[in-house]
Amino acid sequence: MNTTKIVFLVLPRTHLLDLAGPMQVFQEAIEQGAKLEIHYCSHETDLSASSDFPFGSLPHYSQVQLLPGDFLMVAGAEVSYLISKQLTGDKALLKWVGEMHASGVRLASICTGAFMLAAAGLLNERKCTTHWKRTAELKKRFPRIQLVEDILFTECDGIYTSAGVTAGIDLALYILEQLTDEHLSHKVARELVVYVRRSGADSQESSFMKYRNHIHSGIHQVQDFLQDNLQARMSLSQLADRACMSPRNLTRIFKRETGITVNEYTSILRKEVLKKLSDNPDMSRKQMARQCGLTSERQVIRLLRSS
Repeated sequence: MNTTKIVFLVLPRTHLLDLAGPMQVFQEAIEQGAKLEIHYCSHETDLSASSDFPFGSLPHYSQVQLLPGDFLMVAGAEVSYLISKQLTGDKALLKWVGEMHASGVRLASICTGAFMLAAAGLLNERKCTTHWKRTAELKKRFPRIQLVEDILFTECDGIYTSAGVTAGIDLALYILEQLTDEHLSHKVARELVVYVRRSGADSQESSFMKYRNHIHSGIHQVQDFLQDNLQARMSLSQLADRACMSPRNLTRIFKRETGITVNEYTSILRKEVLKKLSDNPDMSRKQMARQCGLTSERQVIRLLRSS
């Protein structure tokens, strides 16, 4: 698996959380083994955030080497800068961003970063969004865009845009899921103590993401173990040991926190995996049963029919 570059284009007067939120998602993913690299660049030499926090010197964007499939992310900044001639008149920068997209690099804007992508002409006839306070202004300045309101983020033709501030974290988790898998995305969300929320355009809800909107660490440990070791047949007592509680307490607390029983949760996970395995014509039902911790092909058939 090749390493994917995540490059943040840092603009003057950038909002720190727009930058730090997504950055932390990818950094945490790297610490958990994801093959990602984080880089930073700018087109200005004297940089400070909207809070006057100094960034110091960053590499010029022209020094950045990006390949198809890599990501160029533009964090939100003060709109007064984004609509100024200092940015909109920088034809070389806007052309470079356009060339990156044309070469297969995926683009993403956080919050008001959409103004820059729009200035480069990249949002014309494409779905996009931004901070709710700025949607009307973005649409007025760039009438050819297909603005979507009341949504966390959009994805269209390799261009991602997110709503205000913390929605950048939701977008980063979504991108991480695309680059790796939904389980890692969930683990990163758990580490950051945030919920994984999906795009309004996504009609399917992953079973790996459901039943996790609680903060009981013991139950999360049991759920994590079941997801990672579905092929193993674990007794209730063994699962209870992982949660540092008795089997009776695990049964009671698991139902209280998730709304379903341990057995029901395990069956849901198995159904999810079986759906994916059944797409492989070379996978026998006996092999499918083994990978899901089942003892017979009949159990595989029954679970698939009930899904």
